[in-house]
Amino acid sequence: MIKDSIDEVVNDLKSKRDALQLAHQQLKNDSDDWNKFIIILSLATGGLESIKMKLHLDGPGWALVPILLSSIIAACSALIKFRNFPQRMETIINASGLITNILGKARNRSVIDDELLHEYNDALTHLETSLYPDQRKVFLKQSHQNLIKIMEQEQRYYDLIIKVNNHEPIQLSDDSSNSSSEIDTSEARKRPLTPIVETTDDKPVPLDEL
Repeated sequence: MIKDSIDEVVNDLKSKRDALQLAHQQLKNDSDDWNKFIIILSLATGGLESIKMKLHLDGPGWALVPILLSSIIAACSALIKFRNFPQRMETIINASGLITNILGKARNRSVIDDELLHEYNDALTHLETSLYPDQRKVFLKQSHQNLIKIMEQEQRYYDLIIKVNNHEPIQLSDDSSNSSSEIDTSEARKRPLTPIVETTDDKPVPLDEL
């Protein structure tokens, strides 16, 4: 899709930057889950060895359990190295940082020039080389949905601000509980404030009582 305005370029860069951040978050969660699993197995192996020593469990079955757990731990460690989480996350972080830098430059421009167009193409290249096509499809779809929801929320916020400034009742809704409440701001805005003055005994007194 051809981008004809700065707003289109900015929105597109935001969606691609968010897609990379979502991909990084997913990789980090996967890496953390694998590491937690290894830690749990290691603690279980150590605890089992202590139990065997205390209870003098010398049967053949008890001797095989630690060996089996150690083999599982070694297999999980090999799988983690095979999936190469650190390098993949570093690649995504570098691409996200470059796109964020280009996004900042685009926000400071009023028109699309050749330099910005060149940097925008670089951003597309960094995205395409950081994620596989099927991953781009998933994370771009999720980032687009998130941006749309954010823009809808911002629009509702600005509409409510206009109503408050015009002394109109506003309807506040809680998306988590699907409940809403109406607040009438007209009376609060029209209610006069009682002027007060300070006296020698530090007690505020209304002007009509002086």
